[in-house]
Amino acid sequence: MLVRYLPDRDLRPVTQPGIGPGDKTGRRVALFAFREEPGCFAHALLNALDMKLRGWDVKLVIEGDATKQVSLLRNETKPYARLYLRVREMGLIDCVCKACATKNAVVPAVIEQGLRLCDEMEGHPSVARYIEDGYEVLTF
Repeated sequence: MLVRYLPDRDLRPVTQPGIGPGDKTGRRVALFAFREEPGCFAHALLNALDMKLRGWDVKLVIEGDATKQVSLLRNETKPYARLYLRVREMGLIDCVCKACATKNAVVPAVIEQGLRLCDEMEGHPSVARYIEDGYEVLTF
């Protein structure tokens, strides 16, 4: 199901059925987290968790400077570390950008946590791949 919002109107979704099976609802969303700011990254985590708990098929892709959070949030004293652990343990993190993880020197943390590195588009995950698989893409 593809969801779009009409500008200057209420925020009720207008849906197009039949685009991918998803989970219980048929909704498929890929969240791309690009920003390093803890609050912004936490919103990506919170939304991934919320969507999953609603029965949606959700995938979180960690890109850009947000890849630094993969290393930082291993420390349980950091804000949002428990939230990150919950999202990770639920298997909601689909992959981490290989190029950005390499640039930010966090590849060892990615591997240590058993996360997948994606690099199919010049070293980065392909947004088009998710769209072709029937996912609506949201960026944070």
